[in-house]
Amino acid sequence: MRTSAEARLADGRPVELRAVPYDDPLAHELIGRVQQEYVTRYGGPDEAVVDPAEFEPPAGLFLVAEVDGVPAGCGAWRVHAPGVAEVKRVYVEPAFRRQGVAQLVMAALEESAAAAGARSVVLNSGSRQPEALALYAALGYTSAPGYGVYAGMPGAVFLGKRLTGEEER
Repeated sequence: MRTSAEARLADGRPVELRAVPYDDPLAHELIGRVQQEYVTRYGGPDEAVVDPAEFEPPAGLFLVAEVDGVPAGCGAWRVHAPGVAEVKRVYVEPAFRRQGVAQLVMAALEESAAAAGARSVVLNSGSRQPEALALYAALGYTSAPGYGVYAGMPGAVFLGKRLTGEEER
């Protein structure tokens, strides 16, 4: 993916999808909101170890979605294993939910991961995020083996999806 791209919500408003470093102030602010969401839903922040360098292109990516210049959400991916990307930090601000922002972020993450050589993606969510689980199911994600700090934890949900290569389209 280019460092910036424009997409449109269902209502026609433009969404700018912009790659920023994981430790960029705007990324930091949105990651803080993601973590607060986890605190609210699960009682604590995500404890998975994250190194900002893992999200630097071309081996990873952190995207910010802006609608009318306002930060609306974010998402990221990093290498999980050879040919496999892990999606992290997908978040949409409450005022922008249910408008297609998450779908646009996920599509851009999948596209950029595939362009970087990933053949599939995995992610970890939780049973207290039914909106996210519904989104992932609608995007074709299915059950995947557990991994990392939450493998085997009650309520942890692991999903994956094969990315379609150009030769398969």
